[in-house]
Amino acid sequence: MDSERSKIILVDDIKANLDQGRNMLKTFYEVYPAISAAKLFELLDNFLPDLILLDIEMPEMNGYEAIKKLKSDDRFADIPVIFLTAKTDSESELKGFDLGAMDYVSKPFSAPLLLKRIEKELLILRQKRELLRAKEYLEGYTDMLSAEVIKKTEEIVDLQNAVLSTVADMVEFRDKLTGGHNYRTRLYLKALMEEMKKEGIYGDVIADWDQATFLYSAQLHDVGKIAISDLILNKQGKLTPEEFEIIKTHVTAGIDAIEKIMSSLSSSSKFLVHTLAIVGTHHEKWDGSGYPVGLSGKNIPLEGRLMAIADVYDALVTDRPYKKSFTCEEAKKIIQDSSATHFDPTLIPVFLNVENEFARIAKENRDIKD
Repeated sequence: MDSERSKIILVDDIKANLDQGRNMLKTFYEVYPAISAAKLFELLDNFLPDLILLDIEMPEMNGYEAIKKLKSDDRFADIPVIFLTAKTDSESELKGFDLGAMDYVSKPFSAPLLLKRIEKELLILRQKRELLRAKEYLEGYTDMLSAEVIKKTEEIVDLQNAVLSTVADMVEFRDKLTGGHNYRTRLYLKALMEEMKKEGIYGDVIADWDQATFLYSAQLHDVGKIAISDLILNKQGKLTPEEFEIIKTHVTAGIDAIEKIMSSLSSSSKFLVHTLAIVGTHHEKWDGSGYPVGLSGKNIPLEGRLMAIADVYDALVTDRPYKKSFTCEEAKKIIQDSSATHFDPTLIPVFLNVENEFARIAKENRDIKD
């Protein structure tokens, strides 16, 4: 996935399709829905997106007419367009490609397929932008580099402090049944990351991660629980199926909270990019049976796959009202047996290498409060 939040305009004349598409994409991108081609051009008067997802069959102005208008305007001609359509005939696809579309995605949407198609087009876009930046660099912008790095660093530090000071009171002590959970999971994640670096696991992904930034972001993984009723969140007993469905909404509530923070800023930061990935995907499962979207495999960001191991381990080895804690050895076996179903199979050997450290952290910090 993109390391920065890309802007996508989603155009469809059916509101249900707009809602479905936005829910699939909002964890990873800034999504702007448009109910018609006319609304698309209204949005374009205000900002330029990185990509447009364009329905073909719409009243008044259909997708073919809309893309002709886009490509005839120098302001919009370079914006990549992916057509969304229920048509599957080659003649319709060829017509779209001739008009300048980059790809086709069939409806109803498949979340993993749609994400992969978008990722491919945004990769091409990033490469073009990188070439332009290189050209500008060679033309004399080297003197601005140091000032820009300093500015960005200051923005990140200020942003992290602002976010943490705003939400710290909400997440601290909110869930009375899981005291110390945030602190312990940060230590588990640190152990996993250090072992990954040692073994060269996913080295290409974590090479540009700042470990402190990632670990800070992890403490907000359950920020959405602020929206859950105390009666359910702190219930002394096993949740009913209906109550569990309500608990699951803490993920989407968390996504909305982080998105609101991001929307008020002039630029994204790695801290919030990490945070959104963790908040939105730490309950997804490798086999696609998780929530809220049902992502599978490497479509789940690495941040979410790592958080899943730390989160589940800590839940297993601590007492809850509806269960007694498992031993560290039992928790180890449960996670090991869930390789390639719940957890990324590449990360399980990493976990096993540091499981003794997990056990030490759990035992030494059992009574720690966040």
